[in-house]
Amino acid sequence: MTASSAYRSFTVAARCGLFVVAAALGFAQSGSDEIHSLQVRPNVYMLVGAGGNITALVGADGVLLVDTGLARNSDKVIAAVKKLSDKPVMYIVNTHIHADHTGGNEKIAATGSFPTGGNVAGDLADAGKGAEIFAHENVLERMSAAKAGVPVAAQPTETYHTEDLRLSPTFHFGEAVQLIHIPSAHTDGDSLVYFRRADVIATGDIFTPDGYPFIDLESGGNVNGVIAGLNKILDIAFPDFRLEGGTMIVPGHGRLCDIADVAYYRDMVTIVRDRVQDQIKKGKTLEQIKAAKLTIDYDPRYGTSPGSTDRFIEAIYKSLTQKK
Repeated sequence: MTASSAYRSFTVAARCGLFVVAAALGFAQSGSDEIHSLQVRPNVYMLVGAGGNITALVGADGVLLVDTGLARNSDKVIAAVKKLSDKPVMYIVNTHIHADHTGGNEKIAATGSFPTGGNVAGDLADAGKGAEIFAHENVLERMSAAKAGVPVAAQPTETYHTEDLRLSPTFHFGEAVQLIHIPSAHTDGDSLVYFRRADVIATGDIFTPDGYPFIDLESGGNVNGVIAGLNKILDIAFPDFRLEGGTMIVPGHGRLCDIADVAYYRDMVTIVRDRVQDQIKKGKTLEQIKAAKLTIDYDPRYGTSPGSTDRFIEAIYKSLTQKK
């Protein structure tokens, strides 16, 4: 086989593989009530259909979940995880506070268990019951202060306040897991979750490739933080052939991605931010900026949800004009 024919064969195979993946994820996103799993790496899976995407790390002793979906889908998530492993959920990591990513915390955590080293005699009846829930401390603060009242069992049990938190559950999973805080991005409690050996990054809603980013200003979000978060993903991730493949990116919503998808998305957010900034410098009002259609070249790809374009522009405007 010549080099050119080998390349053509590789390209066709790659496209076919991507088509299968895209078709599977398209079905999962199309309104099906089932949870669908996609194997990203030998021990890492992407669960689609729970509300927000869930990443599952499967180890010899248990399972680590990044986010838990909506509360109403908890039983389906539990069933989907059991298809991947007969071991308990040991750890849950929340990328941020929103209910489509934390709603299943209480029920899913209750079915799991975490390892304990101080209960050899079995004297502590509740030792090891329930999975540990990790998140940035701002997630816990907002949950505990929520007017609607978030049950204590749904709140994080372990938090961090530094730039990152490095979990080393290698004994159970053969994997080092790094939580990286991105300040004032989608919210003020966002964490990227980096599976370092598997080379997979779960981004939460900092990156949502099928639509404009939702920037939750009331929860401390800011467009500049979103851009910083996207740049951080690009700093960590490595490409493979012609910027395809390499590090796998599990977004908060949407399809499985790679570094090229994130780079294009980062460029879009940065360009629109700069366009709005230019209009602000010219003294234009928010309504005038909305009427200027600054996203017209991106709307066919990202402005697919009713009102999402105006919400995106308004969030950028308020991010850039709010008092520090």
